[in-house]
Amino acid sequence: MGKERLSCVDCAVRACRGKDGGYPEFCLTTHLDPALRQEALDILSGPENAITVAAARNEHEGYGKRSRIEETLHLARLLGVKKLGVATCVGLLNEARQLARIFRAQGYEVYGVACKCGAARKSSVGVPEECESVGPNLCNPVLQALILNREGTELNVALGLCVGHDSLFYKYSQGYVTTLIAKDRLLGHNPAAPLYLLDGYWKRLLEEDPYLQPETF
Repeated sequence: MGKERLSCVDCAVRACRGKDGGYPEFCLTTHLDPALRQEALDILSGPENAITVAAARNEHEGYGKRSRIEETLHLARLLGVKKLGVATCVGLLNEARQLARIFRAQGYEVYGVACKCGAARKSSVGVPEECESVGPNLCNPVLQALILNREGTELNVALGLCVGHDSLFYKYSQGYVTTLIAKDRLLGHNPAAPLYLLDGYWKRLLEEDPYLQPETF
């Protein structure tokens, strides 16, 4: 295995924010392909300009002032959307109902789809039967996306979709997607917690741990 190239995840300078400090030797900004940079700028100023401007305004106007729910509402206002979709884990239906109350109180039409919609068995799409021990029915993020696409939702909110299932939902959703809750059953949906305790209890994530190794079925 060759030497790994350093990238932004190895930086502690953050000079690209426009503040004091020199760029590190490996900085992507100073080694960036000009054509690639321009391609991104063309997309942001062209077909994706509406959400580019709305997201920047949302950041500016809500920074440190608004909750993520409020920022989601404000983004919807800035985009001028009328119909919001909610792709929820079936285990967070209580939270989904409360979120729909908020959205509807603010004048939005809301349509939601739970992950188990369709009630298909996991084994019907090749998932090993042993995986049915935590529930026989399949999480179906593709169906969630297809239903919301058909309903014409303009901005979709992901609410506690499982790791990997969320990836499929993002891929097949035609509307823009923003995540409100990132599921972490162990940590009360606060997946960043181990990053702040990495030299304490969560140092196990830095050690070789058999439970982190991929299983073969």
